[in-house]
Amino acid sequence: MRSSLIKPGVLLAAIFMLVSNAFAQKDQSGADPAFLHNLATEWQAHWIQIGYPEDSLNHPSQYFSKQFNSLGKVKQARLFITSRGLYEAQINGKRVGNAYLTPGWTSYNKRIAYQAWDVTDLVKKGDNILQVTLGDGWYRGALAFENRRNYFGTKLSLICQLELTYTNGHKEIISSDDSWKSGEGPIRQSSINNGETIDHNRLLQVDKPVKIVDDYAGKLVPTESYPATKHEVFKPINVMTTPKGEKVLDFGQNLVGWVMLKVKGKQGDTITIQHAEVLDKAGNFYIANLRGAQATSTYILKGQGEEFFEPHFTYFGFRYIQIKGLRADPDPEDFTAVAVYADMQPSGTFECSNPMLNKLQHNIQWGQKGNFLYVPTDCPQRDERLGWTGDAQVFARTAAYNFDVQYFFKQWMVDVALDQRKDGAVTFVVPDILDGAAGSAGWGDVSTVVPWTMYQVYGDKEILQQQYESMKKWVGFMTQNSTNDLWNKGDHFGDWLSYHSPTDDGSDAITDKYEIAQCFYAYSTQLVINAARVLGKTEDVNYYSALLNRIKDAYRKEYTTYSGRILSNTQSSYVLALQFDMLLEKDRPTAASYLVSKIRAYDHHLTTGFLGTPYLCHVLSRFGHTKEAYRLLLQDTYPSWLYPIKMGATTIWERWDGIKPDGSFQTTAMNSFNHYAYGAIGDWMYQHIAGIQAGSPGYQQVIIRPDLGGGLTWCKASYICPQGKIIVSWKIADGKFTLDATIPKGSTAVVYLPNAEGKNIQQKNIPAGNYHFSN
Repeated sequence: MRSSLIKPGVLLAAIFMLVSNAFAQKDQSGADPAFLHNLATEWQAHWIQIGYPEDSLNHPSQYFSKQFNSLGKVKQARLFITSRGLYEAQINGKRVGNAYLTPGWTSYNKRIAYQAWDVTDLVKKGDNILQVTLGDGWYRGALAFENRRNYFGTKLSLICQLELTYTNGHKEIISSDDSWKSGEGPIRQSSINNGETIDHNRLLQVDKPVKIVDDYAGKLVPTESYPATKHEVFKPINVMTTPKGEKVLDFGQNLVGWVMLKVKGKQGDTITIQHAEVLDKAGNFYIANLRGAQATSTYILKGQGEEFFEPHFTYFGFRYIQIKGLRADPDPEDFTAVAVYADMQPSGTFECSNPMLNKLQHNIQWGQKGNFLYVPTDCPQRDERLGWTGDAQVFARTAAYNFDVQYFFKQWMVDVALDQRKDGAVTFVVPDILDGAAGSAGWGDVSTVVPWTMYQVYGDKEILQQQYESMKKWVGFMTQNSTNDLWNKGDHFGDWLSYHSPTDDGSDAITDKYEIAQCFYAYSTQLVINAARVLGKTEDVNYYSALLNRIKDAYRKEYTTYSGRILSNTQSSYVLALQFDMLLEKDRPTAASYLVSKIRAYDHHLTTGFLGTPYLCHVLSRFGHTKEAYRLLLQDTYPSWLYPIKMGATTIWERWDGIKPDGSFQTTAMNSFNHYAYGAIGDWMYQHIAGIQAGSPGYQQVIIRPDLGGGLTWCKASYICPQGKIIVSWKIADGKFTLDATIPKGSTAVVYLPNAEGKNIQQKNIPAGNYHFSN
């Protein structure tokens, strides 16, 4: 093709329609394609509970069983099942399905998800036995702060029905009713926060009656999200004796899941495995940051050869374990850590010429894995593990680059709306176990941000339709709590965990909470306008557009000066004002220059917290300060994204200085080493380093626009969008910039080349829809 001159910011003359692989989404169940929306023919089953006095002190797991006779050859067998508590099912001693911690975590008092499993291969002709084990789980187990129990209920219960279709066309249903038996077995205690105790000496005895308790007032709904399944496994990279004499194994990666153990010993030997994320600066096992969570597996041996143990109804956030009770030094071959997280399909890859940024990408992904089981939790290790709404909304876009999270967020947003208060306030955590605590700016906005983000990423209007009323209710709450269009009431978390000076020298970066609230009031209103346009709700567009103008006018009158400064005069105050277009267009470049000056005042370090950080580099790039964005990204001293990596992090930390430069720790009251929120920088890395951007919802138009900087000499990235796989790679060598891009069939691409003015641009066709550009 002929050469041509291209000015800065001018796209290539052609819009390219390129060919790539079709995108085939894996079925969420891990079972069969009918799993996701396969409904029970008709619920004939009853909720059942144990029919004997419960050990209310230890809460041992409860076992239920039903013997049945298959009258002929089974063509198809499907098990529909759920519980109040967690369940595991077996047919003829073989585990049903590959999911763990089922049925997941929903707002149990309003809805419980059930699963449908194809169990045809497990049912045999003649006598069969269906057995289900229940654990406390999120329903009534120790949750959150101070190990609060029984939030959703005090009694475990089971409902299930097995639907058999024989080769002769006859159908039969075996359902939970008063013909079942109940009892106890080896699992003597289980708790999300505290761990599990298994005693192999305790024989399974399921011979007691059950009782029917059809008292559930919520809805049974089919599972619409990804189950938690086993993924990567890790062997210890080091077995050590600490200065305190502790036997500790290091798996090399902070992960979420548990340890599978092979062990030999004598009857009654008790093995304990305690879990930790870090060692202290002396090299000793450190669990103070777990607060009240015991995070311990306890195994009691039967003493008959090699025994195998793993927990059933708990999980841990850990890199290290301390082992006690062995008769010899631990053999690393006997220990295997397994990562357990939602069965999301990977969607993005990113790597570049800077190894530290590759490590950052690794840490972002592992922070997401560890906190995406069934709800997006803030952390997976201490006595908390809650679906904090603020964390989820700031990370949602990055989450979608890394994994297919369409149904993960779609099902969770149902609970966001269900738990939303009547006055429109969105709860701090979902499912809500904080008694309706709600209404913080940046947290409640999950109700608008996540639906709009999912629409942008996947192009699916359904989530906007599903959540639209909830979106409006949240904006209505802010309006009702505003005076003269200023949202200046209520309690807010503000720019959570922003920079605080270790020397108390007055350099703390504190942004006024109501100033932040006004920005998010405008942002959510804008997103409602966006959704209304997509859904064709013209009257709402007009109403909220007028409201938005008043909100921004009120902000400028209250929080800006004549010279263009913002009241709080912090990095976050300028970032939010610019990100959400709170300022008049003529004043925005001046505000951007003030932002840069605030960054330079801290020696080119960020000072932003949970709400300012996700937008910081985006705003810098938008206003022509990409060089400063790269400089921030590549900082490796506190506070920065790379500082934790220098300190040994394998996931994203809750605090910029969870471990201080001298090796000491931040406060034990709140110091998670697996907390994905600050990983929201991944969005900027994909969009601006790799240059993969959505030009329209669902990537029907793809924009390829890398921004060079930071001394990077190459980048390779890919992203599986609804249309197919986008692949971008670029490099700088011998003074020449080369870009290769693959765009999926069904999408159009607009490609921007950086710094192209006056350069000779060559375009070359190569097979399979790939286009090659060089200058």
